[in-house]
Amino acid sequence: MEEALLSTPINPNNFPAKLWRLVNSPRYRSIRWDGRGEGLLIDQPLFEPELFKTTNFTSFIRQLNLYGFRKVVLGGPGAAGPGPGPGGGGPAGDGPLHHFHSPHFRRDQPQLLVHLKRLTNHPGQHGETLSLLKYKNLLGVVAGACSPSYSGG
Repeated sequence: MEEALLSTPINPNNFPAKLWRLVNSPRYRSIRWDGRGEGLLIDQPLFEPELFKTTNFTSFIRQLNLYGFRKVVLGGPGAAGPGPGPGGGGPAGDGPLHHFHSPHFRRDQPQLLVHLKRLTNHPGQHGETLSLLKYKNLLGVVAGACSPSYSGG
């Protein structure tokens, strides 16, 4: 049944496909759709023992961020609370409930998954960090200082 929901032409082993199967599986209580089906609700205390033998929650959050998911502050503007609906009952467990959103991850819209790409930084693009730019600049200065025509300026 879960595989039937994912009938899009994406690699079934990539993170978005695995995440889609997790959130749509009745087997897991720790990760589910928000009330509107526009975001994920993750109950951290349930999530860790349910899906990991050790606590890799931070690594999971890093993967969400690498695929463009952003954390939603519950109760903030536009936040979709747990609410009623499939997989969107009240919070399970007694710990932090994390809410993540991506415009390409919606309940009943698996065709959007093809738009979820892992974010990468390519040299020379705006995504470079300031420290990388400083490092490149430093390399240029060092290279210039090693040049026979360097005058010490």
